[in-house]
Amino acid sequence: MRNRSRAKFDAAELGVVLSYYDLGVLESITEFHRGSSRSPKVGIVSEKGKFLLKRRATDRALPDRVRFSHRVQRHLADAEFPLPKLVPTRDGDTTIVQIREHIYEMFEFIAGQPYERTVDEARSAGELLARFHVHTRSFDEDGKLRSPRGDYHDSPGVRTGLLTIESTLSSHESFAGNEQELSELVQTLLLAYDRAAAAANRFGLQDRNERIVHLDWHPGNLLFKKQQAIAVIDYDSVRRSKRVLDAANGALQFSMLAGGDPVTWPDDLDVERYAAFLSGYESLAPLREKDYECIPNLMAEALVAECVPPITRTGSVGRWAGYRVLRMVRRKINWLMTHASELVLRTTPK
Repeated sequence: MRNRSRAKFDAAELGVVLSYYDLGVLESITEFHRGSSRSPKVGIVSEKGKFLLKRRATDRALPDRVRFSHRVQRHLADAEFPLPKLVPTRDGDTTIVQIREHIYEMFEFIAGQPYERTVDEARSAGELLARFHVHTRSFDEDGKLRSPRGDYHDSPGVRTGLLTIESTLSSHESFAGNEQELSELVQTLLLAYDRAAAAANRFGLQDRNERIVHLDWHPGNLLFKKQQAIAVIDYDSVRRSKRVLDAANGALQFSMLAGGDPVTWPDDLDVERYAAFLSGYESLAPLREKDYECIPNLMAEALVAECVPPITRTGSVGRWAGYRVLRMVRRKINWLMTHASELVLRTTPK
């Protein structure tokens, strides 16, 4: 296990960035330990309210991508979708502060509670994702600012990343002594990913229309109150893709059985929460029957795709060694593929 230190603001940097905003008299500034450890955040209380300042992680700091994300957020805010509103700079011309290679964003702070893994919360999270898709259907893309592309389905980048794990990280501390099993594990996951992608394509996934999707719909990006999802707080991954990918990833994230060392995580999912999430989604934005047949395969792809980038960067996923995470992913994919038909029957509308 490795504990990765969180990126932080230094005092001089914070002073320069805050000078771009008109927040009035500041009362307090507190480090905010949520989300990516590579993206420092501080909570700010001033005479004008409560705010959250964020510095984008380097790989999420492409100016055009941030501008696109802000356009989507403003579109959603205009539709009264529940999200923290962007705070404009002092001159009112932009919601982005760029200083050298860094990009900063300020949001109004929304108070809420974390996910408690209940069926009602999972259903509410599905409903809110459906609302997101309903509102983004009318998003008018600016010809000068193209939406990002790329997702976790049938991705050459995911395949390359898996092979990179084997070829460049075999000597990493998390894999030491397990080099032969690492090679077998990577090949097993690569084959499972290929099979899941091919199965989803056989169900016609490539023929689905595209729209703006969130692509990071997980409990850490939603706030809850009284068993209801009340706000979505992260839009770094928004892009144009197929909405069933959002639904599948959300169903996975809100039904995961996890906690503690990944070696001890159960193989299965919480089927009640899985069904509740998709039922909530279906209530506002129905899917096609073949979409439900795609979903277990897309969940398997999402499991692989989620762990590859952090392992290729650091050898770990959060505080957990990459080798232990990959073994857990293999177990969960085996369970998903074994129970795919049951999951489809459980969720397909009659």
